[in-house]
Amino acid sequence: MKNKSVIVVIGAGSIGQAIARRVGAGKHILLADINQENSNAAARVLLDAGFEVSTAIVDISSRESVQKLVETSQGIGSITGLIHAAGVSPSQASPETIFKVDLYGTALILQEFGNVIEEGGAGVVISSQSGHRLQSLTPEQDKALATAPVEELLLLPFLQSDAVDGSLYAYQLSKRGNSLRVKAEAVRWGKRGLRINTISPGIIITPLANDELNGPRGESYRRMLEIAPAGRAGTPDEVGTLGAFLMGRDGDFITGSDFLMDGGVTSAYWYGDLSPES
Repeated sequence: MKNKSVIVVIGAGSIGQAIARRVGAGKHILLADINQENSNAAARVLLDAGFEVSTAIVDISSRESVQKLVETSQGIGSITGLIHAAGVSPSQASPETIFKVDLYGTALILQEFGNVIEEGGAGVVISSQSGHRLQSLTPEQDKALATAPVEELLLLPFLQSDAVDGSLYAYQLSKRGNSLRVKAEAVRWGKRGLRINTISPGIIITPLANDELNGPRGESYRRMLEIAPAGRAGTPDEVGTLGAFLMGRDGDFITGSDFLMDGGVTSAYWYGDLSPES
């Protein structure tokens, strides 16, 4: 098993699984999640479909936990791919937790796995359309989100409680930070022969999306679907197809990029009937 090619999936939900199914044939898929039950359920599905799978517990907001996951992955074989799909939504957590998991946790994953993935490997980070609905930040703020040392990231002045108006704004800042961080990390990853990109999905029907649709912002989410040019929500399989393209040979010239995949919701927000000015 030591010579196995390992695909690490962080966040054992529907989107992570969908990408793994497309890139994991003949490889070992390591499913890591903070909830062991989630990992076990996903592993059963993949095992029944013929994939080689194991599971691990990880708290992406803990450097020690992420480093342990790196060690576990390397104990299985050579890490050739990373699918980072873990996170919390505005209806699930406080601004502090969102920053710790979605922003800091992603930066930590990019740092630690960028040091160990084998040459020629690739990764994809699942972000969100929310980062595209945030008003422009200053160039200095953009650069700070992209390049601040990981352990100093949460100390940035514009991320402090007196500057952040609620969980949704924290989520938008975190997701903007994810795409900026990937853009900057692509330079470092490239020096090791690696590629990394971001996908920013809109409303994709997953348990997390259902929490939002049935949460305090459910009405606005349903309006998005009604007004979006595509006229519907997306599916994990559609994100999986794009993720596989970005991680595969056909995407070999693509790195440091962010792919908005929201059925046109962001277009409608800035230029259509979802606009705050409409």
